[in-house]
Amino acid sequence: MSDNDISIAERKMQFLFALRSRGVTDKRVLEAMEKVDRGAFIRGIFADRAYEDMPLPIACGQTISQPSVVALMTQALDVQPRDKVLEVGTGSGYQAAVLSHLARRVYTVDRHPRLVREAKKVIDALGLVNVTTFAADGSFGLPDHAPFDRILVTAAAEDPPGPLLAQLKPGGIMVLPVGQSDHVQSLIRVRKTETGLDYDELRPVRFVPLVEGMGKD
Repeated sequence: MSDNDISIAERKMQFLFALRSRGVTDKRVLEAMEKVDRGAFIRGIFADRAYEDMPLPIACGQTISQPSVVALMTQALDVQPRDKVLEVGTGSGYQAAVLSHLARRVYTVDRHPRLVREAKKVIDALGLVNVTTFAADGSFGLPDHAPFDRILVTAAAEDPPGPLLAQLKPGGIMVLPVGQSDHVQSLIRVRKTETGLDYDELRPVRFVPLVEGMGKD
């Protein structure tokens, strides 16, 4: 084993320790995070920072979320092995890859076709056959594939979008950041019951805004 291999192994160990220290306790989530190499989703000058717990820029003015936030959102989603999951905001594809190790099937949608193409290449290279990517306006969900057991939104809306709530199964869970983009946002969990919606506020976060319409690329 080379010095570089040892360095990467050490960084991955530190990576998992950082997740636990930030409140990620779900064993299945930690195992999924360990299986997905964040480095595969980061290119260019930031590649050497892939194992740091920080958000990093990607194409189209978007970001790859910091791993602890990815893990905490995934933990809050409480994905079960038979679940069908919708992710709104594919970005780099990293979050979808993590979800693929927890769910039966993952549908991920992004308004930027370039991001979807690049994410699909990495997801396919990793052999994650239960992830399907779409270039579409994610604020409307994927009605042709609804309903979903779990929905994860990785961009901030002022309120949980109605079309997404409509595509969530009774008993389902949606996790998303809520708040205006230039103000403090809150990560919330919505549980859909037979009688309505239950909301839990989890923690403050900062995400790019959820934008309607398609990107230009």
